[in-house]
Amino acid sequence: MRHPQGPTTPDEPLVVRLRELKDRTGLSLAALAARTPYSKSAWHRYLTGGKRPPRSAVEALTRLAGVDPGPVLALWEDADELSTAPPPTGRGRARPRWRRPLPALALLGVTAAVAAALVLSGGDGASGTRTEAVMAAPRCHGRSCQGELPDASACARDARTSSRVTGDAYDVRLRYSPACGTAWSEVRVRSPHAREVSVRAGQDVLSAAYPAEDTAGYTSPMIPVPSPRGVEACAEVDEELACTGLDVEPDGRG
Repeated sequence: MRHPQGPTTPDEPLVVRLRELKDRTGLSLAALAARTPYSKSAWHRYLTGGKRPPRSAVEALTRLAGVDPGPVLALWEDADELSTAPPPTGRGRARPRWRRPLPALALLGVTAAVAAALVLSGGDGASGTRTEAVMAAPRCHGRSCQGELPDASACARDARTSSRVTGDAYDVRLRYSPACGTAWSEVRVRSPHAREVSVRAGQDVLSAAYPAEDTAGYTSPMIPVPSPRGVEACAEVDEELACTGLDVEPDGRG
């Protein structure tokens, strides 16, 4: 499906590429919303240039399209640089500007500072370790992680299983990241099944649905919590709902 061409703007390469990826997936906006933490209306705004997509949305779309995220994220970074540039002088209609939220700017500043310190403190022999340390830094913390996916935010790297429940067709786990201060549910199915994965803390509930043919999606979005105590992870597989128990100590398995 070809999209109508709009006026050329500096952000157009990113928007055009996102549309191409959406077409490559063959998914409707509703299907994109079902497979990601972002609503149908949010995807409409991202794909029409009405709103700047978060990095995790770009990563989720590249995953669904089965392409290397690197070149697309480079376009995302370029669009961000353009969006924070001062507006041009003179007449004409100003285009909408996407701005990175302040917490993300602060996080990038911390990451840059850590990277600079590592470069100054080490020799050539430790370059690989320095790079790995910077890349391992989570991209959000606490409330800034709300609704993000754990893999895309690097929160899964230090995650531990706090409780779990298993059945013939599934294994449901409550996962918690101390570095990010977040929890989410994770389900592993033993054969292709449609599934909905959700996490609940008090009145807050986040969920994501995946069709049977999706072999990559298996986590709920993240919810910010100070600890996994009192958090419940659930998954519905083949119309069977399974939830982990509350206030269960970590089982020690990854």
